[in-house]
Amino acid sequence: MEAVRYADGSLSFPGHPVGPDGSEPVGTVDLSGHTAEIVTWTTATATPPGVEAPNHLAIVEFEVDGEPVRAIGQLTTGDVAIGDEVRPVYAERLRDPEVGIREPASQSWDGFRFEPV
Repeated sequence: MEAVRYADGSLSFPGHPVGPDGSEPVGTVDLSGHTAEIVTWTTATATPPGVEAPNHLAIVEFEVDGEPVRAIGQLTTGDVAIGDEVRPVYAERLRDPEVGIREPASQSWDGFRFEPV
C-alpha cells in the first residue's frame, strides 16, 4: 500500500505521474505500517460481481510526516464510526476471481482492507 511523495512534500494514494505542484514523484511511502482516521464510511448492499454483501467502505486519512493522504477501501467490519482509528491489513482476496467478466489471471485479487485499532 504505497503512497507517492512529490518534491513539495505532498503525498498521493494512488500515485500519479505529476504532483499538485507539477513535479514528478520523488519517492514512495509504505502506508501499511501506519494508522489512519475514518473520514467517512458507508455500507453498500448492491455490490459488484464477486464482492460480498454487505460491503463496508471508508475514506480514511493517514498523516505521514505532517502530510495528509487519503485512501478509500473496504473495511473489515461495519462496526465503525467517523473518527475511529484503523490500520491497513492485507487480504489475499478482495473479490471472488471466478465471478465477473474478466479472466481471473488478468488481474490481481489481493489488497488491503481497513481494520479498527
